Amino acid sequence: MDDKQLIEELRRQLHRHNRNYYVLNAPVISDQEYDALMRQLQQLELLHPELYDPNSPTQRVGSDLGGEFRQVVHKRPMLSLANTYNKGEVGEFYRRVEEGLQGQEFQICCEMKFDGLSISLHYEDGRLVRAVTRGDGVQGDDVTDNVRTIRSIPLILPEGSGFPREFEMRGEVLMPWESFERLNAEREAREEPLFANPRNAASGTLKSKNSAVVAQRGLDAYLYYLLGDDIPCDSHFANLQRAREWGFKVSGEMRLVRSLQEIFDYIDYWDEARKALPVATDGIVLKVDSLSQQRSLGLTAKSPRWAIAYKFQAEQQETILRNVTFQVGRTGAVTPVAIMDPVQLSGTMVHRATLNNEDFISALDLHIGDLVQVIKGGEIIPKIVGVNTDARGSGLGERVSFITHCPECGTPLVRFEGEAAHYCPNDTACPPQIKGRIEHFISRKAMDIESLGPETVNEYYQMGIIHDVADLYDIRVEQIAGMNSTRMKSAMKIVQGIAQSREVPFERVLYALGIRFVGEIAAKALARYFKSIDALAAAKAGDLLQVNGIGEVIAQSVVGWLAKEENQQLISRLRAAGVRFELSEEELSSHSDKLQGQTVVISGVFARHSRDEYKALIERHGGKNVGSISGKTSFVLAGENMGPSKREKALKLGVRLVTEDEFLAMIE
Repeated sequence: MDDKQLIEELRRQLHRHNRNYYVLNAPVISDQEYDALMRQLQQLELLHPELYDPNSPTQRVGSDLGGEFRQVVHKRPMLSLANTYNKGEVGEFYRRVEEGLQGQEFQICCEMKFDGLSISLHYEDGRLVRAVTRGDGVQGDDVTDNVRTIRSIPLILPEGSGFPREFEMRGEVLMPWESFERLNAEREAREEPLFANPRNAASGTLKSKNSAVVAQRGLDAYLYYLLGDDIPCDSHFANLQRAREWGFKVSGEMRLVRSLQEIFDYIDYWDEARKALPVATDGIVLKVDSLSQQRSLGLTAKSPRWAIAYKFQAEQQETILRNVTFQVGRTGAVTPVAIMDPVQLSGTMVHRATLNNEDFISALDLHIGDLVQVIKGGEIIPKIVGVNTDARGSGLGERVSFITHCPECGTPLVRFEGEAAHYCPNDTACPPQIKGRIEHFISRKAMDIESLGPETVNEYYQMGIIHDVADLYDIRVEQIAGMNSTRMKSAMKIVQGIAQSREVPFERVLYALGIRFVGEIAAKALARYFKSIDALAAAKAGDLLQVNGIGEVIAQSVVGWLAKEENQQLISRLRAAGVRFELSEEELSSHSDKLQGQTVVISGVFARHSRDEYKALIERHGGKNVGSISGKTSFVLAGENMGPSKREKALKLGVRLVTEDEFLAMIE
């Protein structure tokens, strides 16, 4: 067997083992044996780059090369489903189907409604050729490279299994509970914002520009609809059973029913049983099973008449409040956290819940020992929504009061006018703030020093190597390589990553400084308006208010931060280290005020640039991107296949439609 034949054989074996492990949950070889086959294939592919195949099992690790998502028009529109929260409306749907089919017998396919991101997978000759998000239903983002990293999605179908030459599989990309909790634990350790629920986490992950990140986060996928010109059966249920034979992960919880009562029985069972599923679900989907009957019933403007989604009510449990602790974030914001007796909600054990702020605590009149009501619902971060005051007895503990001093450094807390949060103002000596600012500085959207992480930052802080962000640029390889240079390779990578951050543009440097209330958008607006840190430092609060999107709170925060001597020294040290504090000549030449004060909506597909590139062009020339059309919209940048509802609204409000060529002429 020559190398080419061996590569093809190894690929076939690994695709089969992937299906056994990730779809069938029935592995037939050990992890070590699987890894050995993978290493052998990787080595052979390195020797034979001419045999590259994007659908090879080795490509599931993803790439760290960034890229923009191309907009793709759906071959068949992806409509949304009508929703209901009560059985009465389910009954009305059933009767409408009966009337629409004029006495024909019919069956309903009952399915779990998975809470993820809708995806359309296109296959030709048994190979995955394209994966597109739902988008606006007419067009979506091409996320093929990222989808290839999801191991439960087959890249090549088994030969001889009877699949059509061309077809489309639709389903949901999900983040299982296990992956979600691991990801949020990692983000919490880095003091990054937590994902609210697995759906947000899955969506954010699938839209990542770095497919290697996607590969690490453990996404999964369930497929629930087969479309094509030559599909096997008239039965939706039977088609999915065939798709399972081809290697697709299809839910085993689907059921065919023949009466309204059977539908209600299915709903009642899964309202409770869904809590044990490994992925998030938020309801039941009901579909007429026969495809010919589906076509007969037809569609409304927004949704099919042959399907409906029943949504579950938010789950709520009661448990005992045992304590309230207070955490300090990188901005000094102090967050109260409820510590409770563990209780199961939506498939996970919950023992902590955010209490937001002092006003929230006061409104609940919380006492230690209270029986509190906790929900997850769509927002997976637990929330206390009420107190069972009837359960209060003689053993009730003290009333919960907000602390007056920082729990980390003892500094008296402050509360700014108009703000709900309390802050520790000791931003130069409060340890969580110092480490949090360093972690923020190195984060991907700031200086993007990927070789460093929260644990390393904490280690260097404890060792006295770093006390602020400027100290990063003084780190030497020998300082962090360890005894006998045991960590030489990782030390060199860290120092190299820090050195590369000197090339980060000014707008991200400004964001990286961690000035309170200055997020990515505000930093970008300030950098482009003032063009250098010196001009920004010389400005007064009134000057900052001239910048689009900058209000009084941000303006005062920036002026106050830049006025502090210790921050001026920090900027001087960073500047001396080579960090950029002004727009480059290239950036300056590409900016203008031609769209100053104008708000723009983008809709449709474009030939010359991607939607993201047009958004960047609008901002570069002083304009503001908005998502929806209103009377304040200056114009719509309209491409091919512009959404009909947006076109209708623009015409109704008299908002001008600008073509791609007209827009490029506007900004020259």
